[in-house]
Amino acid sequence: MTRNIIFDMGGVLIRFDREYFIRRLGVDAGDERILMNEVFRSVEWARMDRGSIAEADAVHNICERTPERLHDAVEKLVTMWERPILPIDGMYELIADLKNNGYGVFLLSNASLRQHEYWPHIPASRFFDGKLISADVRLVKPQPEIYTLLCSTFGLTPSECFMIDDTPQNIEGAYEIGMPGFVFNDDAAALRIALKNRGVTLSAQ
Repeated sequence: MTRNIIFDMGGVLIRFDREYFIRRLGVDAGDERILMNEVFRSVEWARMDRGSIAEADAVHNICERTPERLHDAVEKLVTMWERPILPIDGMYELIADLKNNGYGVFLLSNASLRQHEYWPHIPASRFFDGKLISADVRLVKPQPEIYTLLCSTFGLTPSECFMIDDTPQNIEGAYEIGMPGFVFNDDAAALRIALKNRGVTLSAQ
């Protein structure tokens, strides 16, 4: 029986569209490619998620290898990418529905330490019973250890949980500890169907 639903954050609760974040800065196509490679595809971004480098140090390192004209853009992408927060359609209502039907709702996210600053501004955050952030524990999905830690922290049984993530590898990591899941593709209606197929009680839509 499914008792708890585990959500990823970026790409599930809120939009995490790297191309969009860069495009709204208004730089030319060549600079867009530089920012994609040097910010979002950088080792610094991965290290921020693991909690092994602070945002300020990441900005410094990235700026050392990018043109000066892009330094302001680098800082904005690292420290303000979520402004404004863009919730994914239908997810607030779905999570409210789960809570109203008595399910536990938890967050398991690969995110930097700054996640704690903007988390309260994500509308659906009010429904969550707990969260585990990769940077806090120096583990990242899809390492099986982070799923095990989530369960031990909140007293959850893996087989009674259902993981929602937009990355297939992260769902595969959950399966490694016996936690089933669903790859989310920006479609709350499809997720509702998947949850109902798991026997999760939801209101009629």
